[in-house]
Amino acid sequence: METLRSVLQPLQPITHNLPTPIHDLGVSIIGDVCYKTLIFDLDPTNSECLKLAISKGLGIGIIGASSIVKVPQIIKLVQSQSASGISFLSYVLETTSYLITLAYNFRNGFPFSTFGETALILVQNVIIAVLVLNYSGRASMAALFVAALAVSVVTLFNGSLVDMQALSYLQAGAGVLGVASKVPQIAAIFQEGGTGQLSAFTVFNYLAGSLSRIFTTLQEVDDKLILYGFVAGFTLNLVLAVQMVYYWNAPSAKVKGKQKMPAAATAPSSAASSATPKSKGPTTRRRG
Repeated sequence: METLRSVLQPLQPITHNLPTPIHDLGVSIIGDVCYKTLIFDLDPTNSECLKLAISKGLGIGIIGASSIVKVPQIIKLVQSQSASGISFLSYVLETTSYLITLAYNFRNGFPFSTFGETALILVQNVIIAVLVLNYSGRASMAALFVAALAVSVVTLFNGSLVDMQALSYLQAGAGVLGVASKVPQIAAIFQEGGTGQLSAFTVFNYLAGSLSRIFTTLQEVDDKLILYGFVAGFTLNLVLAVQMVYYWNAPSAKVKGKQKMPAAATAPSSAASSATPKSKGPTTRRRG
C-alpha cells in the first residue's frame, strides 16, 4: 500500500483542485473524512475508508445494473408472446418481498446505495408479472394484481397504518418470501426440463448482485434481517444459475412435445398406405 501511495502522490495537484460538483458528490458518497483520505490525500492505506468506498461503488453499480437487469426478460416475453418457463408465483412472492424490504429500508433511513435496486427491480417485476398473466390467458387478473400492489404501497409506507415494530416482523417474513420466491422458478425449470423464456442475463446478474449485497450490507448496514435475506437469496440464485448452465441448450417439455407430434401423425398414414392392396395392372395375355 505504501508503494501505491507513493505512486499516487504526484496526482495530488489534480485531486486538490477538483470542480466543486465533483467534490460535493464525493463527500456525499463517502463522507468528509474518507474523501479527504482517499481522494484529497490519495492515501489508500486506510482500510476502513477503502472498504467503505468499495462498498459504495458496488452499491452504485448494483443500482445502475438493476435499472436494466430484467429488461432482457421483458423483451423475451414480448417477442415470444409466451410465458413458458416463467413462474408467476415466483414473481408475486419476489415482488411482495421487495416491496416490504423497500419500505423497511426507506423508513429506517438506511443509505440508498444499500437498497436502491429494490425499487427499480420492483417496477420491472410488476411489468413481467402483468405480461405473464397476459400471455397465460389471465389478462383480467393483471388489473387486480396492480390494484393490490398499490394498496400495499400506501399501507407499508404509512407509519400510522404499519408501525416500525410490525414492519420489522414483515421484514423477517420478507426474507422468507424472497427465498421462497426462487423455489417455484427452480421447480418450473425442473418440470419443463429447460429454462424456457427465462433470461440468462437476469439470472447471472441476480447472482452477482446478491453476492455484492452481502458485502455492502456487512459494511454499511448493521441489520441481521437484511444480511440473512441476502445470504439465502444468493444460495438460491446460485441454484438457478446452475440450472441455467445445465439446461442451456435443452428444449422445454412443450417444445419436445411439438417435435414428437409430426412423427406420431405420420405413423397412421404410413400404416394405412401399407395396408392398401396394390391394384393389378392390365394383363397382356390373350384369351383363347
